[in-house]
Amino acid sequence: MAQVVAKGSGCLGAAILSVAAQAADGLQYEVRIDAPADVRALLEHNLDLVRFRGNDRMDREQLQRMVRVAPEQIRTLVATDGYYSPVVSARLDRDTGTPLVLVKVEPGEPVRVGEVDLTLQGFAANPDQPADKRFDVNALKAGWPLKKGAVFRQEDWESAKRATLRSVVQTRYPRAQLVESQATVDPEAHLANLRVVIDSGPEMRFGELRIEGLKRYPASVVSNLNQIRPGDYYSEAALQSYQSRLQDTGYFASVDVSADMSAILNEQLDAAAMTPEQNASAPMAPLPLLVRVVENKRKNVSAGLGYSTNTGNRASLTYDDLSVFGLRMKSALTLETKKQTASSNFYFPVTPEGYNDSIGASFERSDISGEVTSVASIAGKRTWGTPLLERSLTLELLTETKTVGGVPSSQSKSLPLTYGVTWRKLDNLLFPTKGYALNAQVGGALLPILTDEAFVRGYLRGVAYLPLGTSSNAIFRGEAGALASRDKSGVPAVYLFRAGGDQSVRGYAYQELGVPVDGAITGGRYLATASAEYQYWFKPQYGAAVFYDAGNAGDTVSALHPKSGYGVGARWKSPVGPINVDVAYGHAVHKYRLHFSLGFTF
Repeated sequence: MAQVVAKGSGCLGAAILSVAAQAADGLQYEVRIDAPADVRALLEHNLDLVRFRGNDRMDREQLQRMVRVAPEQIRTLVATDGYYSPVVSARLDRDTGTPLVLVKVEPGEPVRVGEVDLTLQGFAANPDQPADKRFDVNALKAGWPLKKGAVFRQEDWESAKRATLRSVVQTRYPRAQLVESQATVDPEAHLANLRVVIDSGPEMRFGELRIEGLKRYPASVVSNLNQIRPGDYYSEAALQSYQSRLQDTGYFASVDVSADMSAILNEQLDAAAMTPEQNASAPMAPLPLLVRVVENKRKNVSAGLGYSTNTGNRASLTYDDLSVFGLRMKSALTLETKKQTASSNFYFPVTPEGYNDSIGASFERSDISGEVTSVASIAGKRTWGTPLLERSLTLELLTETKTVGGVPSSQSKSLPLTYGVTWRKLDNLLFPTKGYALNAQVGGALLPILTDEAFVRGYLRGVAYLPLGTSSNAIFRGEAGALASRDKSGVPAVYLFRAGGDQSVRGYAYQELGVPVDGAITGGRYLATASAEYQYWFKPQYGAAVFYDAGNAGDTVSALHPKSGYGVGARWKSPVGPINVDVAYGHAVHKYRLHFSLGFTF
C-alpha cells in the first residue's frame, strides 16, 4: 500500500512515495520525484521504480539496478509527453534509515507540431455529382485535430490519426486505410513535422434491404422505417439512425443494422479472376442493408405502486400486446387518490412516409380542488417528425360529466381537433444542461357536430437551460394559454386552465390555482406561469436548487394576479432521469409543500 505526499508549489514540486511492505521479505524504500506536476504524474503512474515498490521480491541489488536504468526510462516516458531534451538524474541515498531514491527531471522546452502534410489518395471528385453531394476533402483537412503549434504528445498523435480515419470510414469510403504515417522530430528546433497518407478505397453505396429474425410481426414494421434507399452512399450515421428508430418501436429485444460486407469479399474473389483492364472498369457492387432483429415477447403484463405529490397514492396495471389485428396495443389501468384512469390504445405500423398513427379510448375520473369530473373519450392521433421537431394532429370525441361544489351535475360533449408541434434543441435529451424545448398547441371544436359549445384554444409551454459554469446552471420555465368561446360552461374541463403543482407553480396543490366556484377551484379561460431555478452540482450526480415560481389561471387577463411560490430542492441524476425533491412555500396560502418529480417533461 502506498501513500503519496506532494511538496512544493507552482510548476515544480516533489512527491514522496512512502511504501509499506507488502511482504515480510520485501525491501521498503521511498521515491522522491522533483519535476513539474504533469511530468511527475506521468512518472508516478509508469516509472518502474514506483510501480515495483513494495514488491516481495525486491532487494537492494534490484533497487540499485532500477536506479541505474531509470534515466533512460524517464527520457522515453517524457518523450511521449512532448519533451525530447530533458535533463534527468536518479540516485540512491543510503544515508537515511529507509532507502530513498531521488529523481530530478528538468523537461525543458516541449516539441511542438510543425508542418502537417495530410495526403488524401483516391478522393477524386465526380464532376457529375452536385457540389453538395461530393465528399468534402477540405473539411476533412481542416478538421485535423493536432494543429500546428500544439505540443506533440504521442497519445494525441495516435488519437488524431484514429479520429481522421474514423471520420472517413463512417462515410461513403468504409474501406479507407491509413497507408502511411510519420512524425519527424527535430529536438534542437523543438519541432515535429507530420505526414499522414489516407487512401479512400472505392466509394460504396447501399443496396437492397434484407431482414433476418422476423417471426411474429410483419416485415413492414422494419421496412417502413427505412429511410435508406438503394443507391444512397454508405453512411454509418444513417445506419445508427435507422437502428435507433427500430429500437424505439417496442417490437424488438435487440436490433442490429449493418451493411453486408460479405458482398465486398465476394467481389474481391471475382476480381482476382479478372484482367487488370476488366477489374478497373468493373463497378463496385452495392452493399446490402442487413437488419437482424430479436423479437420481444408478444404479450407483457406489469404492475406497479407509487406516490405522486400531485395526485397521491398510485397503483397501476398495464397490458401490452404487440400484435392485435396487426396493430400494437397498450392498455393501462391507473388508480390514484385524486384520479383514476383506464385506457387502451392501438398503434399502426409507421408508414413509409414516417407517420405514426394511433386510435384509442379512455375513461378518467378526477376529484381535484372540489371539482369532480368523469370523461370518456375516443381519439385518433397522427404524429410525425424527429425528436428535434415533432408534430401531431389529434381528433377527439369526448363526453364529460362535471360536479362543482353544490352545483348540480352538468354534461357536455365535444369534438375538438388539435395541432401540436414541439421544438427541441438540447445538449442531452435525458439530462439537459443547455438549450431549449418549446411546445405549442392550437385547436378547438368549431363545427356544430357532436359539440355543445364551439371554442378555440391555444397553449404554449417552454423551458430553457443556461449553463453558468462547470457545476451550475439556470432553468427558466413558462407557459401561457387562452380559450375563446361564447359560454365557458359548455367547454370540457380538460380544455380549460388551472395552475399549481410539481410542474407548475410549486408551493400550491395540484391545480389549486384557478376560478373559485362554490368552494371549489375550476378551470379558467387564461393561464400564465413562470419559473426561475438555479442548480448547483456539488457532485456529478447530486445537486441542490433554489427556485421562484409565479402564476395563475382566471377567466380574464386582469384576473391573472400571480401567486408566488419559492423554496429549495435536492437533485439526483438517476439512471432513469433527473429526480427532483423540492420544499416550497406558497406565499398566498402561507403553507409549505413537498414536491416530487421525475424526468424531463418535454
